[in-house]
Amino acid sequence: MAGSGTAHLRPADSVLLRVENLVVEFPVDRKRKVNAVTNISFDVAEGETLGLVGESGCGKSTTGKAIMQLPRPTSGTVALDGVDLTGLKGEELRRTRPRLQMIFQDPISSLNPRRTVTEIVGEPLKVWGLGDEASQRAKVDEVLSSVGVDPQVASERKPHEFSGGQCQRISIARAVVTDPKVIICDEPVSALDVSVQAQILNLLEDMKARYGLTLVFIAHDLAVVKNISDRVAVMYLGKMCEIGRPDDLYAAPAHPYTNALLSAIPVPDPDDAGGAVQLSGELPSPIDPPSGCRFRTRCDRAQDMCATTEPQMAEVGPDHFVACHFPLETPVASPSVPAASTATLPDAPPPPAANPF
Repeated sequence: MAGSGTAHLRPADSVLLRVENLVVEFPVDRKRKVNAVTNISFDVAEGETLGLVGESGCGKSTTGKAIMQLPRPTSGTVALDGVDLTGLKGEELRRTRPRLQMIFQDPISSLNPRRTVTEIVGEPLKVWGLGDEASQRAKVDEVLSSVGVDPQVASERKPHEFSGGQCQRISIARAVVTDPKVIICDEPVSALDVSVQAQILNLLEDMKARYGLTLVFIAHDLAVVKNISDRVAVMYLGKMCEIGRPDDLYAAPAHPYTNALLSAIPVPDPDDAGGAVQLSGELPSPIDPPSGCRFRTRCDRAQDMCATTEPQMAEVGPDHFVACHFPLETPVASPSVPAASTATLPDAPPPPAANPF
């Protein structure tokens, strides 16, 4: 899983956002550092939604913030419409902000508690001087109405007077008010009830169509990601392990980690005994990640080369790439049997249970 490479990247002139060899590190002390994100690459075409999934601590949110240059990545490039954001400074970087917005995970704490909702949503327009006062008010009323919030009510109330779902709608309105090209959605529904999650997801789809948005959707709920994404990228311990179209990736995962994640999707059947793949070992520390493939310490298919050689992204199907020396469709010899032996090899792990959503 823990792989690098750019074989899965499409031509630069055919995508809106291109992240290449992104590295984000945080110092712990003079000698140690947290390897939060290490050499990951992906791209997003205009009008597309990329789902970014993985367990907690894999670097999903750090990746989203690094795209926003908050914080700036340690190395690598982030190109928006052909312009490398990592090479911009000061006013040049500031001028890109309206084109690249973010919806944060906690909707309530991301809103200023001292201001009314219309002031919060209209602030970006005032900061950038977009239009006169009348046109700004009209724009605020338009986006609030489009997310299902009454502008008249919002003009008098503050965030604490709204529910979590309503605050997320307000956050979405604030993100689209400057007509951005890309929105980073950092787990926008994880803190909401299931019924409210569906409303917010439907709203994001409506806003995407209405305003021509391109989304990077970060989440750990694979059922949600499948329904909203055009492509899905799987991360583990700061590395990219697999990327492809959701139908292909969910039906036939090529990486053992992806297979384990998908097998954990609950099935609404009381008679189903469950077939979740149990990973062995503990999650390694990002301060001292394993050599070679970072997933090898928990993988039952790991061989000697997994400890010495980092796997590179390789195509296993149309628009389906995996970074693994022994992808699931490839049988692996038992450690006690030489690879050239004619002995019967073990079958690949069974595919995950069907997605119930």
